[in-house]
Amino acid sequence: MPAKIENLLTVCQGQFKLHRLPKRPFELLRAWDAADEYLLNYLAENLKPTADTRILIFNDTFGALAVALNSFRPQAVSDSYLSQQATRLNLAENGLPAHSVRLINSLETLEGPFDLVLIKAPKTLALLEDELIRLHPHLTPSTQVILAGMIKTLPSSIWKTLERLVGPTSTALARKKARLIFATPDAQLVIPANPYPVSYRLEETDYLITNHANIFSRDSLDIGTRFFLQHLPEGLGICDVIDLGCGNGLLGLMSAKLNPLATVHFIDESFMAIASAKENFDRALGQERKATYHVADCLMNFEPDSADLILCNPPFHQHNTIGNQIAINMFKQSRKVLRKGGALWVIGNRHLDYHLDLDRLFNNHALVAANAKFVILKASV
Repeated sequence: MPAKIENLLTVCQGQFKLHRLPKRPFELLRAWDAADEYLLNYLAENLKPTADTRILIFNDTFGALAVALNSFRPQAVSDSYLSQQATRLNLAENGLPAHSVRLINSLETLEGPFDLVLIKAPKTLALLEDELIRLHPHLTPSTQVILAGMIKTLPSSIWKTLERLVGPTSTALARKKARLIFATPDAQLVIPANPYPVSYRLEETDYLITNHANIFSRDSLDIGTRFFLQHLPEGLGICDVIDLGCGNGLLGLMSAKLNPLATVHFIDESFMAIASAKENFDRALGQERKATYHVADCLMNFEPDSADLILCNPPFHQHNTIGNQIAINMFKQSRKVLRKGGALWVIGNRHLDYHLDLDRLFNNHALVAANAKFVILKASV
């Protein structure tokens, strides 16, 4: 059995014990990366912020930046509920007060101006664009903006986006495959109106679908969801349906249309996902149907034996890390939440081999449908 990964971050600000979420018994990944280390050490060695420096942090994956800089009482913006929960956990783990970091979700209004803006490169360029447009009114000519990331996550479009929405950029030398990009605010820039959320008409329906910046496949229906929509169960009668990891909520929305007596519950750890799902459901069926919405860590807040059907298109990445840990967590929690006779329906790429995990956790699985790229599987309780 592999040894646990060392979880002690050592930087100029001190040593901090950090954990990822969801927790795993033998975690193989750290709660920070070399870009976090580079940025924190650069700040201490070169910028030397003072107690009254107003610091804003974007996309702090598990709270490494916020925890290390807690003495400055930074504000930290994230679209991830898990990231915020990890920040709370890691503050407590290090004996630091929860109020030393102000956690802000991606759709809340910022309270600037800021002296120092620290950005971890997000997986989605659209999210960075949305963040920078929201940030612009809170910049001053002296604000220092620094984006940090691993070189493999820094395409040239990152530079172009910073230059278009903040100002001229420069870079520091790479360290441990990490890089820092510095952007100088340009007061002469004309900042465009925020293009997000975007909308499209769902094919073969009259439904207008709204997607905020951090939604997968913002501009059109993705092929995996299209395939799942063709095979959703119907005629279920009175029941509770959960759209787990709902994204923009299309599975739950169309399940509600096919099952008029069902109550649908939308769950995602993304604030933008839940906002999108709510807008889409309210616009399509809100006058005649009720639904519930939960920004949460999977099904943690659901009682056992409380659902009849769970629909799930699991992510196979967490931030910039590819892995099945989120999917496994979803399957485990689904097993506890389903009522007797209930079922979890899962879609995934063929190569992900979800059938092995479903057999291990449910002792069964059935193939609902398959094509060259995707499989839809059903595991019953």
